[in-house]
Amino acid sequence: QVQLVESGGGLVQPGGSLRLSCAASGSTFSINVMGWYRQAPGKQRELVATITRGGGTNYADFVKGRFTISRDNAKMTVHLQMNSLKSEDTGVYYCMVATAGIYWGQGTQVTVSS
Repeated sequence: QVQLVESGGGLVQPGGSLRLSCAASGSTFSINVMGWYRQAPGKQRELVATITRGGGTNYADFVKGRFTISRDNAKMTVHLQMNSLKSEDTGVYYCMVATAGIYWGQGTQVTVSS
């Protein structure tokens, strides 16, 4: 079992920045991929970015150049630096890790509004 605790969401104006963090605990030795997904009101959950244990990254087209994903394998944490935020980035952001199974965090709200 893996437990995930997210932090860093909040309210920010358009053009602003936020940094999300997620700490994994439990059976973390087999974690390969870590990442972030988001879900806007009335929409399906969608991929934002993922990062492998070796540092390989994958981004959704709508965040390329604005968001950066990083991880600390020693601390088993994953971060999402979000810059140039837009109103359409509003939603609940979920941390995800993949081992033998897929685990999700509880979600953290990000609201981009003036």
